[in-house]
Amino acid sequence: MEFLKHTLPNGLQVVAECDGQARSTALGFFVSTGARDEVDAISGVSHFLEHMVFKGTPTRSAEDVNREFDAMGAHYNAFTSEENTVYYAAVLPEYQDASVALLADIMRPSLRDEDFTTEKQVILEEIKMYEDQPPFGADDRVREMFYGGHPLGRSVLGTTASVGGLAVDQMRDYFRRRYSPGNIALVASGQVDFAALVRAAERYCGAWQPVEAPRAVARPQGHLGQQTMHKATATQEYVIQLASGPAATDDARFAAKILGCILGDDSGSRLYWELIDPGRAESVSLGHHDYHGAGLFMTYMSCAPEAVAENLQTIHDLYRQVENEPVAAAELEQAKNKINSRVVLSSERPRGRLFNVGANWTYRQEYRSVADDLAVVDAVTIEQLAAVAKQYRLTQCATLCVGPLENVPAPK
Repeated sequence: MEFLKHTLPNGLQVVAECDGQARSTALGFFVSTGARDEVDAISGVSHFLEHMVFKGTPTRSAEDVNREFDAMGAHYNAFTSEENTVYYAAVLPEYQDASVALLADIMRPSLRDEDFTTEKQVILEEIKMYEDQPPFGADDRVREMFYGGHPLGRSVLGTTASVGGLAVDQMRDYFRRRYSPGNIALVASGQVDFAALVRAAERYCGAWQPVEAPRAVARPQGHLGQQTMHKATATQEYVIQLASGPAATDDARFAAKILGCILGDDSGSRLYWELIDPGRAESVSLGHHDYHGAGLFMTYMSCAPEAVAENLQTIHDLYRQVENEPVAAAELEQAKNKINSRVVLSSERPRGRLFNVGANWTYRQEYRSVADDLAVVDAVTIEQLAAVAKQYRLTQCATLCVGPLENVPAPK
């Protein structure tokens, strides 16, 4: 296993974890842009643009793009988050150059007026679909509650008003400002011919013109409180809680993820044994998510409406307990085993490694091997977990309840 990197004169970074024993190649363009890089008037443009990238280029139609990926037997897709938009493909090694050529081409889409109009309707339908499905857009609502006017409180999908009012020229301007080569990394993993990868990047991406693509990363102030959103058609009550956590560049993030596993892993944890196993809730989980300059713990629960108040009190009591009492050594050991198993299993395929290598590079400009991740998990101590629990108090949170109840009392 070898990690190699190269930067083109226009700023595009090329990084790869090369595994000579792998039988496939995974490639992706990681663009450091997402909902936090928008303003309210164009909220949702990052995700909308992700759709438009597959609608064709000056040299390929949308059908050409799909047919070429299909002809290679590629597994390909894209996703948009608060901070990143990623386009990727997993292919047989002999298609390395062809897949880079195709991915690079769609990274310079035509953004035609007629495609924009058609795809806008698709996005608006997608927004309405999520508003109609449980938990009814609660994730966006609670982020808005917790982050207030901070960019991390902005919806990835946007709103019907922002997407409906978006003009194609606004998207073209956003694309020009954010899809600069200096804001993009070409990441590869698996069976990679790195010299050929660099040559392909130079050939297909070398003419891309750089522009500055800054991002404000001030740490947000979390806003606390509890709200209830009445949804008469729901049969269950859905709860999402957000509390502050370590940021992406904070070494405490490893302890935070272990703490989340001990308290809220959905396959066995304190919350699982208190709420799921006895049938008090349909689902419950706690996880840690990190961003540039911020992090958060997210609790999710769904249960019968008549059980929600008592369940919220149980969650509050469990979180208060861990703020004051250290976890048991056996709990720490079990959580390490779970996380290490997931690290190894997700790394068995080059496509799994692609996202790990890409995330580490885009967030921290660092390479971490599987062995590095296993070692840092093994080194986490009970004292580090206690420090995270005290600094980032899970009981200090924003809570949104969505369902048939008109009011849900807050825990004491």
